[in-house]
Amino acid sequence: MTPFALLVDIANRGKSNASALPQQLEAVSYWRGVGFMLAGQQFVADMGQISEILQPPRMTKVPGVKSWVLGVANVRGRLVPVMDLAGMLGLSSRASWRSRRVLVVEQGDLLTGLLVDAVLGMQQFPVDTMRTVTEVEKSLEQYVHYGFEKNEKVWSIFRIDELVQSSGFLQIAV
Repeated sequence: MTPFALLVDIANRGKSNASALPQQLEAVSYWRGVGFMLAGQQFVADMGQISEILQPPRMTKVPGVKSWVLGVANVRGRLVPVMDLAGMLGLSSRASWRSRRVLVVEQGDLLTGLLVDAVLGMQQFPVDTMRTVTEVEKSLEQYVHYGFEKNEKVWSIFRIDELVQSSGFLQIAV
């Protein structure tokens, strides 16, 4: 047998014993966020908008500010103003102090802590299940536009970036 014929024979035997190619499955893209409770409602914030999650730290009161500004906290050597998100939006919190958490938001030079009722961990949703949220409280309309349905519950996307850029966010003086 010539060397070329031997190579052709090896190639033919390889083709006959080869496995079929695996099926191409469509990859599902997921949107990931941090789930949290606020005034008895479930929300989710984009993972990229939350720097850190803390238990409520010790805070020093600041005189002459609105009631929803809880104070400033020293977080690893950085002063972080902590604000009650429900109070800022005119909502009433229904949670005990033990379950509350602070979402630390860092946007440019702005570092802020937002107190929420509870953190529900990382949540992920298939991107193609995003829907427009139509029923939302008046005080949340500016920050909630879309959401996801999961286990027959709606997870509204809370736009923390829009909150931080809103005109009233930094106007904390009484």
